[in-house]
Amino acid sequence: MNQNKPVFFEKIGLPKHLSWGYLGVLIFMMGDGIEQGWLSPYLVGRGLSLEVSATLFTVYGITIAVSAWFSGVLAETFGPRKTMFCGLILYLMGTTGFVGFGIPEINYPVMLGMYALRGFGYPLFAYSFLVWITYSAPAKQLGRAVGWFWFVFTGGLNVLGAYYSSWAIIEFGHINTLWTSVFWALIGAFLALWLNKFHKIERKGADSKTKDLLKGVTIMRDEPKVLLGGIVRVINTTAQFAFPVFLPMYMAKYGFDTQQWLQIWGTIFTGNIVFNLIFGFVGDRVGWRNTVMWFGGVGCGISTLLFFYSPMVGEGNFWFVLIAGTLWGALLAGYVPLTALVPSLVKDDKGAAMSVLNLGAGLPVFVGPLLVGVFHRFIGDEGIIWLLAGLYFLSAFLTKFITLTNNAKKV
Repeated sequence: MNQNKPVFFEKIGLPKHLSWGYLGVLIFMMGDGIEQGWLSPYLVGRGLSLEVSATLFTVYGITIAVSAWFSGVLAETFGPRKTMFCGLILYLMGTTGFVGFGIPEINYPVMLGMYALRGFGYPLFAYSFLVWITYSAPAKQLGRAVGWFWFVFTGGLNVLGAYYSSWAIIEFGHINTLWTSVFWALIGAFLALWLNKFHKIERKGADSKTKDLLKGVTIMRDEPKVLLGGIVRVINTTAQFAFPVFLPMYMAKYGFDTQQWLQIWGTIFTGNIVFNLIFGFVGDRVGWRNTVMWFGGVGCGISTLLFFYSPMVGEGNFWFVLIAGTLWGALLAGYVPLTALVPSLVKDDKGAAMSVLNLGAGLPVFVGPLLVGVFHRFIGDEGIIWLLAGLYFLSAFLTKFITLTNNAKKV
């Protein structure tokens, strides 16, 4: 029995010695994703304007982007375990201040500062574990190992977090539900930091660190295609972080309550994590660029509009909206091959190219709410949707120019 376990883990591409870490990231991200689908309408219901609520999420997103950018360098310099622990501490401090002192009295300055502090937490925790994976997973299964990371990351943040909170806010109330995120973060950290086996990674010198960090900036000047890839990566999930700011209120106009919205949101990303794996295979068959361009860019542009108009066309039919949203979530995974395409654009500085993609993964957390906060008062719900759809179509156009020099099939 025990002899078969390593074979099983090897077949599915999951490093056995990191298995507790994957489970820990899943649970930690579930705690972090508890409020994602309902916090904005809750705050608006407590007296904040939609624009002020969007500003809160924008500042939160800025700290996430900064933390995501530096997480790799910090993990290599101080080690993944220490960096993940720092992420846990910042997360707990920010959550305690935000839930304990900000939300009860809607003290906006405290909410703004503490939620921003909380934003530093999960990138240091989760992305540092990604560095841990890249250093310790066998080369022959690294791609699958990284794929499993995104599976647990998204599964915790967008799926389990949404489903759990749809139940918890009824049983515990909104504020107490937020407090439970502390419990889940501690459980996840215990699994990832104490039960997970530690493999020491080889660290570079300080001079090399400085050069690598600068290269993460200069590569966008030296390799314009990498810059294009970073822009496309930002567009990829901008709608994902814009939708929760205004769509719950829009859906409420058609009779969808908070629990129904959370169930829709959770189902969307249940489909998304499955198609994250599927589009990895599709990209290898039909080409990385083609997959991103047609399934990701064009597909998401069309399905974004369909999702928005589905409650209107379907006259508030829950299943019609659910199917339309799930289609958008599935096509969102069409951008997965971008992670293979962009590093392949350069011969030596693949780490710097990945830094650009990591930055692109962090920026949407504040770009999405920022677009809503700036433009919603002028163009409304419908205008925001067309803006987001237009960005997806723009990403398809930009991807056309992200070509490999050898003109290989994967172009």
